[in-house]
Amino acid sequence: MVEKSQQLIDIIISYEHLIQESFANYQNAHFPARNPEFFCLELCGEAGELANLEKKLWKGKDIPMQAVKEEIADVFICIHNYANARGINLADAVSEKLKKIEEKRSDHEQLGTIY
Repeated sequence: MVEKSQQLIDIIISYEHLIQESFANYQNAHFPARNPEFFCLELCGEAGELANLEKKLWKGKDIPMQAVKEEIADVFICIHNYANARGINLADAVSEKLKKIEEKRSDHEQLGTIY
């Protein structure tokens, strides 16, 4: 399992910076400059919309998957815009976090417990 987590980290390091940079270029070329607080609040709003759809699905309501896809896309876009506004390199942040998760997961695996 450690090998698979390292593969994931390697892929993130290889490609995420291109995605993040592309979002920055697009945002800067087509939209007014906004502060990080704007993007954080936008992210919270979009995540809330996604959570609301998931709640409706959980309750058995008929929600088109297209609506869920659109909200997931909004969250993906917002997280990139927020990270860019804060100067956070997502590839570094995510790979560091995955390493911590893998350490904890591995420790639990050795103990025979679930993480």
